[in-house]
Amino acid sequence: MSGFILNLSTLPVGTCRVDARALAAELDLTHAEWLGEVQAELHVEKTGELITVRGPVRATARLECVRCLSGFDAPLEFDLQVVADRAGHARGLEAELERDDYMMFHDGRQIDLRENVREGLLLELPITPHCREACRGLCPKCGADLNEGPCGCAARE
Repeated sequence: MSGFILNLSTLPVGTCRVDARALAAELDLTHAEWLGEVQAELHVEKTGELITVRGPVRATARLECVRCLSGFDAPLEFDLQVVADRAGHARGLEAELERDDYMMFHDGRQIDLRENVREGLLLELPITPHCREACRGLCPKCGADLNEGPCGCAARE
């Protein structure tokens, strides 16, 4: 079972800390693009049927630089925030409340945070990843990696 499925019967009333870990495959993320485990330090507050989960989620993604096409590892982090109430307590408003990014419902036994974590990590991926800010990219004429030094194109012309 994934570390991002919280068993509500083991959580004390009040605030507690939960360290959650899962492999990328458990979150429906491709293993080749996500290295190691996805980790989170969650602060869980249980007040009756209402559960609040907050905390940083960390993972490392294997990306390709859009300038030089080299692969690099990018550490990603986002703050997970979820409020979950027991299904049936909202009396017909559940569908409307679930459209909110932070609101969800639980069955009284467990809360499954895998989709929230997966979505948060995918949203953290940069649109145009760069291996480093000063990446010089590839020569448009010969394709040489300009990070390794100047190419011979300018000397030949």
